Amino acid sequence: MTSTIRSKSHRVILAALAASACLAFPTAARSQEIVVQNESGATVKLTASDIAALPHQAVSVDDHGQKVRFEGVPLHVLLEKGGVTFGESLRGKRMAACLLVEATDGYRVVFALPELDPGFTDRVILLADKADGHALDSKQGPFRIVVPDDKRMARWVREVTALKVVPVQ
Repeated sequence: MTSTIRSKSHRVILAALAASACLAFPTAARSQEIVVQNESGATVKLTASDIAALPHQAVSVDDHGQKVRFEGVPLHVLLEKGGVTFGESLRGKRMAACLLVEATDGYRVVFALPELDPGFTDRVILLADKADGHALDSKQGPFRIVVPDDKRMARWVREVTALKVVPVQ
């Protein structure tokens, strides 16, 4: 009986300590903006409302065995807002440039610029801000990369904070 009381009291103390630690060290709020950096290093910050005002597309995909309808902005549209050009200007040395996508937790992935250019491909890669008609939850959003044709979801970056175009030398 005493050991039961002791373990219950220990659990209460641990729960109280955990709660006070959460109050003393609040978690950082999720950024509601994306930094877009072009090849010259110039940056533009796009807020959630800026992104919501851009033309959206929807894709239905299998997300870990569940059918999900993501809505978002094609990456090339966001990059154009940051001063990145596509079409005929994407040739020569620029063919070796890539997009570095960064997340809150430090996770990073790359895409070759031609993968994003409608002049090269019909594939659409989205910066999603909604899933099944609702804003993304805190584990995914506020922004998430969705790559419908990738067999593995390793480039489906959650909690995206930055889109940076960098040259490969």
